[in-house]
Amino acid sequence: MRTAADGVGIPCMLTIKTFIDTNMLVYSIDRHNPRKQRQARILLTQLERERTGVISTQVMQEFYVAAVKKLNVEPLNAKAMLEALTFFEIVIVDIGQIRNAIDCSILNRISFWDSLIIASAERSRCFRVWSEDFNHGQILRGVTIVNPFI
Repeated sequence: MRTAADGVGIPCMLTIKTFIDTNMLVYSIDRHNPRKQRQARILLTQLERERTGVISTQVMQEFYVAAVKKLNVEPLNAKAMLEALTFFEIVIVDIGQIRNAIDCSILNRISFWDSLIIASAERSRCFRVWSEDFNHGQILRGVTIVNPFI
C-alpha cells in the first residue's frame, strides 16, 4: 500500500481514469433517446468534475461526423462542441497506436476502430472504457469495458 510521506499509513488516492468512447458523447446530445442522453450527461459531468476523463483524436473525429451526419447538428455548432471537450485528457493517435490497434484487432477479432479505442485507453493508462460497442465486463489489454447504460 502506498502511504503518505510521513509514514502514518494513510493510503494515497489513486486516479482511476476512464476512456470515453464516441457513443457516450453522441448520446449526450441525442434528443431521440432522453434516458441515454441524461445518463451520458451525468457521467460526463462526473468525469469533468473529477478530471479523470480521456478521449482521443479518433473519438473527436467520430463525434464530429456523427453529430453532423446522424444528428443534423450544424457543422460550426459541432465544432464548438469539440472545443468544449478539451477539458478531457486527449490522446493523439500516432503510428505506434495504429500498430497496437492492428495487433489488438487480430488477436481479439474485433474491428480495427474498436481496437484503436483500446490502444488509446491503454496508452493513457485508463482503468476502463465506457462504451456500448464491446461486451460489458470484457477486459482487453488490461482495460475493463463498462457499458454505462445497462
